[in-house]
Amino acid sequence: MSIFEDAKPEMAFLKLGIYGEAGTGKTFTTTRVALGLHAFIKSELPIYFLDTETGSDFVREKIKAATGFTLKVTKTRAFSDLVKGLDEIPAGAIVIIDSITHYWTEIMESYRKKNNLSRLSLNHWIPIKAMWSEFTDRFVNSKLHIILCGRSADKWGDVEDENGVKELKKIGTKMRTEGQMAYEPSLLVEMELIQSSARIGSDLIHRAYVRKDRFDIINGQVFDDPGFESFLPHIQLLNLGGEHRALDMDRNSQAMFDDPNIGEKRALNKEILCEKIANEIKKLYPAQTEKDKAERVKLMEEVFGTNSWTEISTLFKNDRLAIGLADLQARVNLAFAPSTSPADEPKDKPEAVKVGKKEKKS
Repeated sequence: MSIFEDAKPEMAFLKLGIYGEAGTGKTFTTTRVALGLHAFIKSELPIYFLDTETGSDFVREKIKAATGFTLKVTKTRAFSDLVKGLDEIPAGAIVIIDSITHYWTEIMESYRKKNNLSRLSLNHWIPIKAMWSEFTDRFVNSKLHIILCGRSADKWGDVEDENGVKELKKIGTKMRTEGQMAYEPSLLVEMELIQSSARIGSDLIHRAYVRKDRFDIINGQVFDDPGFESFLPHIQLLNLGGEHRALDMDRNSQAMFDDPNIGEKRALNKEILCEKIANEIKKLYPAQTEKDKAERVKLMEEVFGTNSWTEISTLFKNDRLAIGLADLQARVNLAFAPSTSPADEPKDKPEAVKVGKKEKKS
């Protein structure tokens, strides 16, 4: 049965990421989007807030006035609470996470302290990232509208000047969190605080740059003091109210590790087959005489069509090696089978008596 099926819209929930420096309007914009979405989908659930920066204190009254529901809040920076909290929130709810940067910092610090480390090295990232996937899997696949905020970090890279000399320079910004996190939201926005003019005391503007829109409807657009309507073209293309299945998380590749014809198992089985083949050949011609050496070469040519052991052990596939091994085992069994002589026949064997043209046993 094919693993493919006809494509259909299955992203039914908003997954929005917003990042920027302090004071760029991340929490303000997130709240406006959450309230607009709450009204747009006619939600009958409260908004949930995983708060690491006390931002919920400054928007709770606004959210209650607009939705009629008391804001549901947990104030914690523990990564374990982030995962547990997402599991507790009812399907269909709108969730604000502010800021995801603190949860990433906390999981690294918890690992360091748990293992009594002075600092983290390269080999420590494997278990940390594996644990972090407990969140990213929920972020993508949960039946929740999730808007997460993150702090900004500089991106650095080698820049070549007109003389061909490379120098490490700032090449942009990114969300300050686990390195792959920016790939998870379907809509990613960077915020910046700017002045409307160079004049002292001029108005401040919260400017939003759409860094990623997977529908490519508002990708690259810029909005000043953005709200829900700014991102509505993306939201309208979601399968709102429909089935949500971002990824099939029930499928995995564990069975491949038990398949003798794949990967490391296949290499190990080839090594075993070659060892058995060599042993069967030695059973027939064990000596180091020139005669036995010549017979071993001749036998390889008869069974495998080549006198090169390197070719047999490296280029031959496992199924061909298994056939050759069976041939050799049959030859060994025949060569060492016990011989039968007249003296070995049973003494009470009945004699054959001729009756006409036939033999009749007495």
